[in-house]
Amino acid sequence: QVQLVESGGGLVQAGGSLRLSCAASVRTFSDYVMAWFRQGPGKEREFVAHISWTGVSTFYATAVKGRFTISRENTKNTVYLQMDSLKPDDTAIYYCPAAQGADGLRSYTQYPYWGQGTQVTVSS
Repeated sequence: QVQLVESGGGLVQAGGSLRLSCAASVRTFSDYVMAWFRQGPGKEREFVAHISWTGVSTFYATAVKGRFTISRENTKNTVYLQMDSLKPDDTAIYYCPAAQGADGLRSYTQYPYWGQGTQVTVSS
């Protein structure tokens, strides 16, 4: 059983920063590729970033590239999303899904394990 718990969301002004965390309850965290997705009000769930098992390889959606940084600490079973230069369009519930197998997964249907999400609201 894989359990994922996101935290760190909140209300921030445009231009500000937040750091999201996702703690995983799994036997071997390094077996899983991790990602962040988000779903804004009235929008489809969209890919934000993913990170490989060791953390060496990362990939970002165009909308967040250069502003967000995904990282992981396998010794703490935790993945992070550092979000800088936030914009009102970044307002969404942020989720950190996990998957075993191939790296480079960018569709939410490819991730079988999901947390409950954490709300991020960016005011203008």
